[in-house]
Amino acid sequence: MNAYIIRRILLIIPTFIGITLMVFAITRFVPGGPIERMIAAAQQSSMSRGFNKMNETPLSASQLEELKKFYGFDKPIIVSYGQWLYNVATFDLGTSTRYYEPVWDIIKSKLPVSLFYGIMAMIITYSVCIPLGILKALKHKTKLDNITSVIVFIGYAIPNYIVAIILLLIFSSWLDIFPLGGFVSDNFHELSFVGKFIDILYHAVLPLISYMAGSFAVMTFMMKNSLMDYLASDFMRTAIAKGMTFRQAVLGHALRNSLIPLATHFGNNISLILTGSYLIEKIFNIDGIGLLGLESVIERDYPVVMGILVISSLLFMIGNILSDICVALVDPRVRFE
Repeated sequence: MNAYIIRRILLIIPTFIGITLMVFAITRFVPGGPIERMIAAAQQSSMSRGFNKMNETPLSASQLEELKKFYGFDKPIIVSYGQWLYNVATFDLGTSTRYYEPVWDIIKSKLPVSLFYGIMAMIITYSVCIPLGILKALKHKTKLDNITSVIVFIGYAIPNYIVAIILLLIFSSWLDIFPLGGFVSDNFHELSFVGKFIDILYHAVLPLISYMAGSFAVMTFMMKNSLMDYLASDFMRTAIAKGMTFRQAVLGHALRNSLIPLATHFGNNISLILTGSYLIEKIFNIDGIGLLGLESVIERDYPVVMGILVISSLLFMIGNILSDICVALVDPRVRFE
């Protein structure tokens, strides 16, 4: 096991270089970068004052060279990428071209919000979907199974951003039960500790439901179908024939094996803890990393884009390793040599 984990950790290095090099190259070739946007802004400003024509560049050649040097566009891609990679290795993600602040400081300021929604969504999803999937498997084709299947399928069929809009329309606009958005109220700092906790939960109800709409259905039916397969297996019939009760056979044999698909899916959810859903954050005006990533792409803030890519790609690869470890824990047949 230890040797396998070490190999997987070492494999992170070339995978990380491949992912970041590809995106880094794209940011260099995609039109509309920070320099082009700055030229367009200066050109628009000059035209509004009547000093310049549309096709003329308001910046001199020396100014353009200074801008290229400032943004690192004056060197070949490989050289620029090598410098960026060295900075990342020294825990320097660069400076935002939009906020003119260190990228890590910007990401760090968004972390608490994204961590709260990501961790809460994962805990609620696993806490509800696993018992619900078990119950649906044991009560297959009953009224309970059919009703819950309809509800879950509706949540799965509708995109989560549509669910968010519907929830806002009904519970915030029409019924005025929950707030229209935001992470906390305006008077949050004036509340007591319990009041702050309740206020955060009050604002989190609709976003969390929207976050979990799709994954809720996937996890529930994954658990149900996996358990049903093992309930019909030979070792279940053998266990019952040897004197075990149905409950003992389910808990002792079928349940553990049915958790294997969920264990493999666990790692994929790790990276989603931080990145979340930028559409949900946009709709509910949640100032998290997902919204930061969306705005950074639109505004061509490539240092922030690369910073978020660094964190999300590392989390995804570490999550895959954790998935393998979880599979080994629940499946005694798996042995990593």
